[in-house]
Amino acid sequence: MKRLLMLLMACAPLGSFAQSSLTIFSEDGYPFYLVLNGQKQNSVPMTNIHIDGLTAPQYAVKIIFEDASKKEISKNLPVVDPGTNAFADVTYKIKTQKDGDIKMRYFSATPVVPNYVPPPDMYVMHYGQPAPSPPAAAVTQTTTTRTTTTTTDMGMGGPGGNASFSVGVGVGGVNMNVNISDPTMNGGGTTTTTRTTTRTTTTGGGGYYQDAPPPAQPVYGNNNGGYNGNNNGNYNRGNGGCNNAMPVGDFNAAKQTIQKASFEDTKLSTAKTVLSSNCMSTEQVIQVCKLFSFEQSKLDFAKYAYDRCPDRGNYFKVGNIFSFDASRTELNEYISGH
Repeated sequence: MKRLLMLLMACAPLGSFAQSSLTIFSEDGYPFYLVLNGQKQNSVPMTNIHIDGLTAPQYAVKIIFEDASKKEISKNLPVVDPGTNAFADVTYKIKTQKDGDIKMRYFSATPVVPNYVPPPDMYVMHYGQPAPSPPAAAVTQTTTTRTTTTTTDMGMGGPGGNASFSVGVGVGGVNMNVNISDPTMNGGGTTTTTRTTTRTTTTGGGGYYQDAPPPAQPVYGNNNGGYNGNNNGNYNRGNGGCNNAMPVGDFNAAKQTIQKASFEDTKLSTAKTVLSSNCMSTEQVIQVCKLFSFEQSKLDFAKYAYDRCPDRGNYFKVGNIFSFDASRTELNEYISGH
């Protein structure tokens, strides 16, 4: 009994490190606030929110739309893989139904990716931290300089006249009158005054922000379709293209998650979710396509994966998985158009 108790105590800390993450996005682009267990996660309404560091299997979720006319959504959401109950990166989407109601539905569950690099339009928050304040306002300072010139009449001879002096000198009984006329003594003085006025204008800030600086972008090697061990575990797409495929271990875990989905649509959506933040080689795409039962699902995924494949020169091999020539032709036409 004592040994069993010690074993349980030793194993307990291991389980405490297991964490899930939750992504909620608005398919229609409606900005919203996310509240988890009564704690507001974002102070600015967003359309795509990712919360990591979740240690409980379920959370009380409330969606409050920026548009007050839209009804709030309140649900208890599980944040584990529905097939295995393991911690996972679970995604839900908010979508307007045919009847006009807005609902939140399960979308996919994938293994939690270490060093996850979020898309640029995603708001990321670590659960348990306070929601960040809105961005600081931008301040614009304008300086205006005004120059004033003032002319003062200093003339001693009246306006427009010359200054005139008359001097009388008597020499040997001869009187002499000397008139001195100096026009410069009538000139006006000029005074220049410079006055500087500073006006400060404050405008509202805005833009995308996170509770912490975004993680450093991954470093890619040559475009050889292989995993570069120097990129610190990051193999996400950069600059709109893929340079490296998923590592074998992560790919096998993702493939198992896709395979465990009960429905074909769920398999397809899960596979696409994996590709939204990862890249797959031609061979990996072929393996995933073989998990689907229907030809159309294979074709849909093959098209979707083309832009996320680092070795597109080998993509012609994907055509071998199809049973019908029409599917091969449609994939080839899709590739030709890209």
